[in-house]
Amino acid sequence: MTNEISEEAAEALANGADLAPQAGILAQYVKDLSFENPNAPASLQMQGQPKIEINVNVNARAGGQDMYEVELKIEASAKAPDDKVAFAVELLYCGLFRLAGAPPEAIEPFLIVEAPRILFPFARRVISDCTRDGGFPPLMLEPIDFGGLYLRQLEARQGGAGGPGADGITMGNA
Repeated sequence: MTNEISEEAAEALANGADLAPQAGILAQYVKDLSFENPNAPASLQMQGQPKIEINVNVNARAGGQDMYEVELKIEASAKAPDDKVAFAVELLYCGLFRLAGAPPEAIEPFLIVEAPRILFPFARRVISDCTRDGGFPPLMLEPIDFGGLYLRQLEARQGGAGGPGADGITMGNA
């Protein structure tokens, strides 16, 4: 077994280039944000514990030049004990990532696990601020196990039970 590298790689190494995979975040931003308080001011005087429902989706798209856009979509709503909506918030928080020199099999796990893990604390703050500014106590989202969600999606793909998008995680092309 020999450890041969291409002439181009050998030349790059001779010139001091680092051929290790590199990942970086170029930008992060709110792409879409919506907050509704449809029953105000009555919803602000609600008695009892509201029922909170939270949905999270991750989507990643290739953007060319080793760049990828990762979208973290968070939808949260609170209903009063009488089933009236107290508030509903939807956030599409995105990051633009560059992955250079990464092997193809490492790209999807990075985009679906690591990138959302990086974006989540910022999206969490936006949701918290939005609900607080809407007159409610800040909604503090619990950390999310993106790795576990990704593994469940892989199992669903292999078992044929789900397919892309199972458990709210998808990969796509722009």
